Amino acid sequence: MPGGEPFADLLGLEVVEVGPGAATVRGTVGSEHLNAHGIGHGGFVFALADHALAMASNSHGPAAVALVATIHFTRRVRAGETLVARAREVSLGRSAATYEVTVETDGGRTVALFTGTVHRLPDA
Repeated sequence: MPGGEPFADLLGLEVVEVGPGAATVRGTVGSEHLNAHGIGHGGFVFALADHALAMASNSHGPAAVALVATIHFTRRVRAGETLVARAREVSLGRSAATYEVTVETDGGRTVALFTGTVHRLPDA
């Protein structure tokens, strides 16, 4: 994927690994990522999963953009917890592809399940 990812940098997300149709991204929940209840904001968890989707779907080139994404939160997260999002390709077509992303604590507890479908752009 060309260039940097300013939003991911702002959130402190780290791309751990990218392979064909797969990616692993890590992020630590900071005090700036909390909601009004003092727990990790769902937007932070979504952004982590979405970034893993972006890395996995763009691993084939030339470019892919999200069409739809859904997330199911299964556990709250707290400040200081490190989360790991693992994306895997479910289907790959000429113009669309679908991915599943599991977000877990570094201790292996699932906190969210995310599914995303992307539009694969034709060669420019």
